[in-house]
Amino acid sequence: MSAASTPSRLGNPRLHLRCTDSTNDRARALAAAGAPHGTLVTAGEQRAGRGRQGRTWSAPPGRALLASLVLREVPALLAIASAVAVAEAVSPDAAIKWPNDILLAGRKVAGILAEGRHQEGWAVLGIGVNVAVREHDLPPQVAAAAAGLGLEPAAVEPTLAALLTALERRLAQEPAAVLEAFRERDALLGREVRWQHGRGVAAGIDGAGRLLVDRAGGVGMALDAGEVHLVAPGGGNVAFTSA
Repeated sequence: MSAASTPSRLGNPRLHLRCTDSTNDRARALAAAGAPHGTLVTAGEQRAGRGRQGRTWSAPPGRALLASLVLREVPALLAIASAVAVAEAVSPDAAIKWPNDILLAGRKVAGILAEGRHQEGWAVLGIGVNVAVREHDLPPQVAAAAAGLGLEPAAVEPTLAALLTALERRLAQEPAAVLEAFRERDALLGREVRWQHGRGVAAGIDGAGRLLVDRAGGVGMALDAGEVHLVAPGGGNVAFTSA
């Protein structure tokens, strides 16, 4: 392979913005304009950050890692592989709530939003990490289920470096290794969950990265996507703001 055709390493080139509406929107525009694999958009602040299921992602200026990557080599298990990489960059104790919310001590500290145009051969991977976010920085409706890493703003760049290293490794791995790493951090395994059309007990993930659920009567099923809630001991839902 010639030097000209060698894929760019993740994070190169990089566009850093003091403030933007959404790093994913900027990365999508760059991808549509032909930006190479690995192009990185970061921001100190987002005015209109988006999460999964149409939610918003908010963080105080300078206290969160807000990043989006252009990918032109998109693995089949992108959601699973990226979740593993973010968890590894965050903490040895980080767990993953399927498909890609990152938890510490049961509270969300990071989230992922993947968007793309597969017919055009690209995807954008958006990642938000509450590196130095404090509880009082979060809206009241979010603070009950979310948290920060307890670090200072100066830790945002080192966290980004660790994340890019982990992503380079995990996005290139064989599916079996990615699935094994996810299963070691599975926050839902053995716990009761609820979704739009039912409830059951989470039983891990299958080879396609789908959530396996055991239902009453010994009926099993696999969920491809959508909103999944943990069922609290009292019967209520423990929801997470997705990113």
